[in-house]
Amino acid sequence: MKRTIIGGFIMLGGLLVTLAIILSGSIYATSITAWSGKSKLWYAIFGEKQYGEEVEAIQSLFLGFPFIIGVLLTILGLTILGYEYYKTFKQ
Repeated sequence: MKRTIIGGFIMLGGLLVTLAIILSGSIYATSITAWSGKSKLWYAIFGEKQYGEEVEAIQSLFLGFPFIIGVLLTILGLTILGYEYYKTFKQ
């Protein structure tokens, strides 16, 4: 029971971090005028290396690291919950 609650909170925390970054990136992406790559949202969240004089025109949030941490926490929480479900189903 204790592990199920811990897994649920870890998954919920990861989901909140991930969804907050996606929401903030989608709100910010509407104001971006220049980006590189396929997706404006992807560029708003992760950004790209800037070279030379382009440094002054950075239009990215650079939230890639917290986004990846949120996804990993979500996967970890789901793994814990899945393992606990498997243990109770096996009994």
